[in-house]
Amino acid sequence: MITIKPLTAELSKDYLDFFDSRAFTDDNPNGPCYCTSPYQDEETIKKMVKKFKIFGVKNTLRKYAVRMLKENKIQGYLAFDGDLSVGWCNAADIESYAGFVPAFAKDNTCGKTVSIVCFEIAPEYRGRGIATAFIERVCNDAKEKGYTAVEGYPKLSEQRDDFDFQGPVQLYKKAGFIEVVRENEQIIMRKIL
Repeated sequence: MITIKPLTAELSKDYLDFFDSRAFTDDNPNGPCYCTSPYQDEETIKKMVKKFKIFGVKNTLRKYAVRMLKENKIQGYLAFDGDLSVGWCNAADIESYAGFVPAFAKDNTCGKTVSIVCFEIAPEYRGRGIATAFIERVCNDAKEKGYTAVEGYPKLSEQRDDFDFQGPVQLYKKAGFIEVVRENEQIIMRKIL
């Protein structure tokens, strides 16, 4: 049975284990990734990229993730099959993201908003409803915390491709989200809580 848990300090090892061992094992061009960039400004990302040649991409990203986990800067949810972490959803207050939320989304807010900026699910666990479970949990938690809405930012394409880490439009529609605005091949999908 799959369970969804918010990322906490106690789950840091599970987070790292997921990105070390199961994320992007299908040679997806988004990997390696430890989902640190959504919380970093451009200057920090440039510094990090310069270290890729010295320490390697995965090692550098992992070092940044470890530091950011200790500082409680990475927010989101892990999916578990028993004790094994099998998926990740990056979701947090829209204001906590340095650059992954499209600028036009911040210009079209409707109150206190949680943004879902990416999903990664271990290849062998895809198609089992984990992304839907993530969205349900994000919406329930956001409502309990007094948020007005939850948003996602999928591409206009209805088909999944290797760079579709935001999830497909249909995923959000199925969860009761509606289209708010389209711009630059992206859509704001919003659910009022």
